[in-house]
Amino acid sequence: MSAPTKRVLLANPRGYCAGVDRAVITVEKALETYGPPVYVRKEIVHNRHVVETLRERGAIFVDEADEVPEGALVVFSAHGVSPAVHEQSAARNLRTIDATCPLVTKVHFEAKRFAKEDYDILLIGHEGHEEVEGTAGEAPDHVQLVDGPEDVDKVVVRDPSKVIWLSQTTLSVDETMERVDQLRERFPDLQNPPSDDICYATSNRQVAVKALAPECDLVLVVGSTNSSNSKRLVEVALLAGARASYLVDYAHEVDEAWLEGVTTVGVTSGASVPDNLVMDLLAWLAERGYGDVEEVTTANEKIAFALPPELRKDLKPAR
Repeated sequence: MSAPTKRVLLANPRGYCAGVDRAVITVEKALETYGPPVYVRKEIVHNRHVVETLRERGAIFVDEADEVPEGALVVFSAHGVSPAVHEQSAARNLRTIDATCPLVTKVHFEAKRFAKEDYDILLIGHEGHEEVEGTAGEAPDHVQLVDGPEDVDKVVVRDPSKVIWLSQTTLSVDETMERVDQLRERFPDLQNPPSDDICYATSNRQVAVKALAPECDLVLVVGSTNSSNSKRLVEVALLAGARASYLVDYAHEVDEAWLEGVTTVGVTSGASVPDNLVMDLLAWLAERGYGDVEEVTTANEKIAFALPPELRKDLKPAR
């Protein structure tokens, strides 16, 4: 009997979402327009390759706005910042460009709106994640973070009839709804946000992985360890039936032992990953006999976001 044909199932959609694309282009255009250095608070997006590439071009990444010289230019990352960061930046006379993803900004608006209406807001997300810190900072007196299932029992609300949940945009859809169900057992009147907080790109990438994972002996996810949505793709692949799944930044990080006995490899990437890294991985796999690539398409994304207005006003019109 002939050996089974080795193949790759390539997820589509994968890689850059509209918010990440906008944030990365914002830093690139700021470097072109104003010249280096351009300071960036936190990593512009959670991807090692992107950050290192921008650093080589003159971006300087800092943890807080008080590390930026007075009067200098600072870009806020796609994950968003709290009002306190805006105030700190204004106090130092910093020129700011806000590259917060518009879908994160939507959640900020929701937090402010429901705080104004005096709701208790249960924010489902990961403690310490920049997006969570920014959203919670919009209404610190009204927001309680719910990370793991153990946090559900710790929630204390003033009025069980005025409770709403919001979530970090990059979580697993299934995990988030599981947490919502647990919260609703305690608070039957828990209200849903007016629209889905989980971003379309996070959801679409998870759906694509669910479609291919049952056929895969191994799913490789290109992404960085600090990328929430990339790590979720590994979890989703395993829950959907993949025998094994790993997260790698680069093709050379793949352990060849993972390929032993593997016929079908699934490949995808997180929403902050440029597609050239996926192409590098496909080339690496092809060298090892996995040259047959079939794309598994579950959605077509056509969303694009305009660049921040602070940057647009200074851009030269294209000829």
